[in-house]
Amino acid sequence: MFTGRGVRRERMAALVGMMRPYGCGRPLVRVGGTHDGGYLVPDDLEGIEYCFSPGVSDTATFERDCLARGIRSFMADYSVDRPPEHLDGCRFIKKYLGARNDAKTITLDRWVDESVGRDHDGDLLLQMDIEGAEFETLLAAREDTLSKFRVAVIEIHHSQRLRRRSVFRAWQACFERLTRLFDVVHVHPNNCCGIVDVHGYPMPRVFEITLIRKDRVVSRRPVSSLPHPLDQSNEPDKPDLVLPAEWLEDG
Repeated sequence: MFTGRGVRRERMAALVGMMRPYGCGRPLVRVGGTHDGGYLVPDDLEGIEYCFSPGVSDTATFERDCLARGIRSFMADYSVDRPPEHLDGCRFIKKYLGARNDAKTITLDRWVDESVGRDHDGDLLLQMDIEGAEFETLLAAREDTLSKFRVAVIEIHHSQRLRRRSVFRAWQACFERLTRLFDVVHVHPNNCCGIVDVHGYPMPRVFEITLIRKDRVVSRRPVSSLPHPLDQSNEPDKPDLVLPAEWLEDG
């Protein structure tokens, strides 16, 4: 049940427009395994030394593939005691990521500062799957922290909550902030939870979004079709989801 005033369809269209993917002039490659835990990112990872990967699953194929490319991962999750496997040079802290610092939670700013130093001038990679805490985390982060990430993959949760104006405002503020620094290059609906209608727009309840920092864009053009040939369903035993056409054209 959702009560209160809704959001006009034109505002919803503007939000979807901020999440619409554009080609960046670089091919996409798959990092991580098939199905859940693998993500499409631009083939622009050379020179990145560290990945920040909050949200630890029962597999670490993304972090393992990163390590094979020379990228060591910092992992964080309070809900587990350790990562699912040992990866040389990678570190883990038992903390949730969020908008405050306390016994259970750490901000992205503090985590990056304590891990590589605030003055670290190399590019970083972000792979975030934190079950709904992504918006408070990203809104609380300093812009100089966010701009350290050359590429970011963020799993977005609970789109059905966009029916609430307060949630819509948080999404809008977050994507306005992200799209000042980054271009969206790929969107993949997670087939775990289906699609819901939000103010006239079909929204995957959970989806993955890949971004690249604007200074790394070679050329920019709209993505005309999805899924990408390298996409895989997250849950192979469930019907796959295709991103609704409204995400690829102005509606």
